Amino acid sequence: MSITTVLFDLDGTLLPMDQKVFTKIYFKHLAGKLAPLGYEASKLIDSIWKGTAAMMRNTGETTNEEVFWEYFISVYGEKARNDEAEFEKFYQNDFIKAKEGCGFNPKAGKLVRKLKEKGYRLVLATNPLFPEIATMQRIQWAGLEAADFELVTTYESSSYCKPNPDYFRDVLNRINEKAENCLMVGNDAYEDMIARQLGMKVFLLTDCLINDRDIDISIFPNGDFDQLEKYIETL
Repeated sequence: MSITTVLFDLDGTLLPMDQKVFTKIYFKHLAGKLAPLGYEASKLIDSIWKGTAAMMRNTGETTNEEVFWEYFISVYGEKARNDEAEFEKFYQNDFIKAKEGCGFNPKAGKLVRKLKEKGYRLVLATNPLFPEIATMQRIQWAGLEAADFELVTTYESSSYCKPNPDYFRDVLNRINEKAENCLMVGNDAYEDMIARQLGMKVFLLTDCLINDRDIDISIFPNGDFDQLEKYIETL
């Protein structure tokens, strides 16, 4: 059966980045923005990591956004909820500074637009750990628009995270598509390629490869954007 739908990861896939470098820059600016409100940097960063871990464990009872804020408020009390608007301002005004931790690959946007013109359904299957406002900015940094995709997963609208297979099941339910009609493209040999367990075809983009588990990547179709485009032509 031919592929009708392509799911793309964002960070390290459509948007080139070294995640460690990006995260360091992101946290630096976030901590600087919130320091005047009494958020000590090391505690803030630790709390965000632990809130992220809580989202990664989410099993679908509530949204990732609610899971994160439940943890964050458990650390800082209602003060955190009262300061939520300040976090929003950070993403509106200062998050752009984290762009310096990212690259740009014109082949990403070119391929997305080409696939869209050919009639493929496109999904931005980015791990939904960020607010929508931050995700929309990163899409633009990659030279794309949210309108290029039928669905974009964010922490407000998602209740699972990769590598939980239920994340992909949820995406399939939301777009009313079968796994065997889909191709998942990502740069993480574990979190993205796990989509294969559901019956999706997969392609591991190796430009910004993440392979923390030392998986033998030869078991997946893999390569750069040129090789990805050739692979899609064979499907």
